[in-house]
Order: sequence, then C-alpha cells, then structure tokens
Amino acid sequence: MSVTMTKDAADRVQSFITNRGKGLGLRLGIKTTGCSGLAYVMEFVDELNEDDTLFSISDVNIIIDGKSLVYLDGIEVDFVKEGLNEGFKFTNPNAKGECGCGESFNV
Repeated sequence: MSVTMTKDAADRVQSFITNRGKGLGLRLGIKTTGCSGLAYVMEFVDELNEDDTLFSISDVNIIIDGKSLVYLDGIEVDFVKEGLNEGFKFTNPNAKGECGCGESFNV
C-alpha cells in the first residue's frame, strides 16, 4: 500500500495543522456522492481509529481508514495554484473516470 504527497501539498497540510493548533494528521477518505459515485474527503484527525493506516510523508501524517484504502492505494496528493484558484489535486491510479465537474470519480 502506498500514498504519496508532493512537497507543496505537505507544506499546505502542515500549515493547516499548525494554524489549528492540534492534530495528529489529516484523514483522506472517500464518500459515496456525486454523479460518478465517489468523492474525496479530507478532515483533521486527533485520534486514530482501529482500522486506520498511517502514512508519514514529509513530516505529515496521512490517515486512511480501511474501507477507503482499497480505493486510494497508490494515490498522489498535490496542491496546485492556477490563477486565482488553488486546491488539492488527486492523481488516483484506481479511478476509471470522473464526472464533468471533477467533483467525483468512479472505479
């Protein structure tokens, strides 16, 4: 199982955790939604759950629950700025397609 994160993404996550003042790391998961079926979810983590897998990348902890790990194995997380827009970008080798708006994906 592998998860990678670019330096830009790791720096951004670390700044969020620093500004928050606490936190073990960031949870990356999936939820059923959107026109393609699945969407990425990110949230702060203060405690690990029993089925969590922890990836330490550039001094940032990424936590993925057991259900999501199957869909996220091999994912790369990046943080990109394009003009006035900025956000996290996910390159997921398991995704077979995305909806037109880019908010959801399918496997």
